[in-house]
Amino acid sequence: MILVTGAAGFIGYHVTKHLLQNGQEVVGIDNLSDYYDPSLKQARLDLITQYFPSFRCIKANIEDDGVVAGIVEEQGVEKVVHLAAQAGVRYSITHPDEYVDSNIMGSLRVFEACKAGGVEHVVYASSSSVYGDTTPIPFSTDSRVDEPVSMYAATKRACELMAYVYHQQAGLNVTGLRFFTVYGPWGRPDMSPFLFTKALFEGSDIQLFNHGDHRRDFTFVDDIVEGVLRVLNHKYEDSQYGLYNIGRGEPVALEDYVTTLEELSGRKAKRVLLPKQPGDVDETFADITPLKRDFGYAPETSLRDGLSQFVDWYRDYYRVDT
Repeated sequence: MILVTGAAGFIGYHVTKHLLQNGQEVVGIDNLSDYYDPSLKQARLDLITQYFPSFRCIKANIEDDGVVAGIVEEQGVEKVVHLAAQAGVRYSITHPDEYVDSNIMGSLRVFEACKAGGVEHVVYASSSSVYGDTTPIPFSTDSRVDEPVSMYAATKRACELMAYVYHQQAGLNVTGLRFFTVYGPWGRPDMSPFLFTKALFEGSDIQLFNHGDHRRDFTFVDDIVEGVLRVLNHKYEDSQYGLYNIGRGEPVALEDYVTTLEELSGRKAKRVLLPKQPGDVDETFADITPLKRDFGYAPETSLRDGLSQFVDWYRDYYRVDT
């Protein structure tokens, strides 16, 4: 049995679906928070259960004492994909307590439950945000990451440090994956692919922060899932602790990104240039050399191909006329 935390989330939905398609037994947990439209999260779960009626997602907070431990014990969980987290850089500025509760205390509960339950392997989600705005480009997992620029980044780094402690002290096999700007069908409404596509179809302006002078390492969600599954299913000879970047390894200028969305949607939008926002970084760029070395894997989906799939999903889900 595999436990997926955050199973109703964007990446959690895709990971859960692929695991089930591969014949794995999966149980999920998600609190369906209202950080963004809970109906989108429920729609993801409904689609999974439509094809896999036996799948169960428990609605609960991972930070609540005994919840994750109970699932691990009762379900005989052997592996965990820990994706549940309070997301969003800017929201963390005004709601720091929610990040401490979910990302730190929640991760603590997960690691404790896995330790007590003798779980074989934990794969957990970290973020490119841990690199801050001073790390040399491209971002390497060998770089120091002790200057976070948001509470979100700080809590993700705290999760990495806790994982290391549980590996060292309890022998927990644990691997962290730093995701880089994940996008694709069923994506989060607070992220730029969704926001920009929505603006294009509604005829609204597109807001570009830092006066549009950003570069992002966009990574298609199916590539992220493939990386997660390769790491989860890898046969390890020794006790495992790892930390890897998963990104396309190809930063894209914000202007090129918006232009691609315009071409795919057949719409044009006025760009509104705004100052840099607190918590933002100028550029993200993943060094994925260790991922290729250890797992023989590198994301391959081009931005145009990935955005095309996202725009097609958006048109279908929101019934946008072409």
